[in-house]
Amino acid sequence: MAAAVFPPLTLIAASPPSQCLSGTRPGGGTPEPSEPALRRLSHHLLAHYQKGTRPVRDWRTTTNVAIDLMVYAILSVDEKDQVLTTYIWYRQHWTDEFLKWDPARFDNLTQISLPVESIWVPDILINEFVDVGKSPHVPYVYVSHHGEVQNLKPIQVMTACSLDIYNFPFDVQNCSLTFTSWLHHIRDINLSLWRQPELVKFDQSVFMNQGEWELLYVLSHFQEFSVVIRRRPLFYTVSLLLPSIFLMVMDIVGFYLPPHSGERVSFKITLLLGYSVFLIIVSDTLPATAVGTPLIGIYFVVCMALLVISLTETILIVHSLCGELGASCTSQPPVLCLNRFLTFASLDPPAKPTPYVCEDPRECGAVGGTRSAPAFAGRPEGSAALQEVLRETTAIRQLLEKREEFRDLAREWLQVGYVLDVLLFRVYLAAVLAYSITLGTLWSVWRDA
Repeated sequence: MAAAVFPPLTLIAASPPSQCLSGTRPGGGTPEPSEPALRRLSHHLLAHYQKGTRPVRDWRTTTNVAIDLMVYAILSVDEKDQVLTTYIWYRQHWTDEFLKWDPARFDNLTQISLPVESIWVPDILINEFVDVGKSPHVPYVYVSHHGEVQNLKPIQVMTACSLDIYNFPFDVQNCSLTFTSWLHHIRDINLSLWRQPELVKFDQSVFMNQGEWELLYVLSHFQEFSVVIRRRPLFYTVSLLLPSIFLMVMDIVGFYLPPHSGERVSFKITLLLGYSVFLIIVSDTLPATAVGTPLIGIYFVVCMALLVISLTETILIVHSLCGELGASCTSQPPVLCLNRFLTFASLDPPAKPTPYVCEDPRECGAVGGTRSAPAFAGRPEGSAALQEVLRETTAIRQLLEKREEFRDLAREWLQVGYVLDVLLFRVYLAAVLAYSITLGTLWSVWRDA
């Protein structure tokens, strides 16, 4: 950056208010010896001071400015606008060659506070600065008799920061504050650190450690400070993760309901609706950005998908236990449909009374003449009755065989349904456990990082 070129300046005499402050005579001249040392020293330093030029006697001399900061509080982290708002205690130190004096001439004064508007101050700004915060105005700086100037002031800093919310709520953010002279070249103003980086890194002596964010450390390198903060995840764990985990556990427990029970379908539909309402409630809590989605958002979507898969699996099992048997389950559970069919199948048709037919004429004679005579006399009629008995006996045997076959088929479908239900439950449980272990491991690593 090229050095700033200022227009020629003309020496201006001290203004009347400064003269009154320094205690000069009404006609001008040197201060009275009996005047307070502070006033005499202030007049001595500011009477002919030019704050518009860099305070060096040789323009080739570089002004070394040492900077330092201490983080006081993390006010807000705006993930949507990518803005970090912090409150810092900022300090800068430089040497002003025109603000030196002999303490012996001024009652052994070695330090004085001067108005910051009356002296030259380096134009140091933060590159990431995006908005003016509500910082208190500090009107004075400290000056020592060697010309060393200390400017200490609190600043509310609103800076742009690339916030990565993928690990929310276990995210760690690293935001940089880069101090630089806006106009002067490095040959004119050279920035350096006031303290050693080791002393700056873990200095939390003034940090208010009661908010959502925890200050881990501050890295310093030349004129750049990197503020590393970590979110406290307890609130989000209790309000977001635990309710979701409880609902997923209840969905797994729902598999222990009988698969042929219609209550399982109702139970899982209720869980799915409850989870949908839960997502609507927590949607405002999740950070929103245009560049990415936090992992916890993906977690909620996958949990919703698992609930839908669980409900689909239950419907398929119920259909396999009911629909394949040819029963209607619109109003009754599948087991009642099966029992109703089995009861209907077990009913025997009413048997017709058949006349007694004697195969042996002697038997008919022994029984009685009244019964044997018609049977013996009408042999064609007896053969027809015998054939009717044989047909009915065959029909009863076939009905019993079909009923037993149906019962065997029903038992087989029940067995298939149970086996399929157990198999799908184990697959579902393995998927949920693998997903939970993966997320838990990732979040644990991020939490301990």
